[in-house]
Amino acid sequence: MDIRIKRVYEPYDPADGYRVLVDRVWPRGLTKDKVHYNLWAKFLAPSTAVRKAFGHKPENWESFQKAYIAELDANPEALEFARKLGSAEFAKQLQAEGFGNPPRITLLFGAKNQTMNQAVVLASWLPRHMS
Repeated sequence: MDIRIKRVYEPYDPADGYRVLVDRVWPRGLTKDKVHYNLWAKFLAPSTAVRKAFGHKPENWESFQKAYIAELDANPEALEFARKLGSAEFAKQLQAEGFGNPPRITLLFGAKNQTMNQAVVLASWLPRHMS
């Protein structure tokens, strides 16, 4: 499985594959038909408390990562989603639906900072839990 990240405000590209919005709140200024998403996975987003504590401040990045990973590790839905991504059945389904071979998953996020956001953390967490 090829996992990528992309800012939701960037233009849609069919090469993105299966597009998963990983924000808890809908991105400002976008309509649902403009986002071209396959799944809005609010359950993968950091909690409001963790997100607010981060505040998108670089000095809070390390503590944000730790807190968010702890939430993901304790989240049965997130763990189930990771296992689903790692399954041969889901890979076959995505291939059959034209999402690439191997299938590509693009995690969509709304944050302005493209290197310090939940999608970056999630993209590194998912592969470790896909088996």
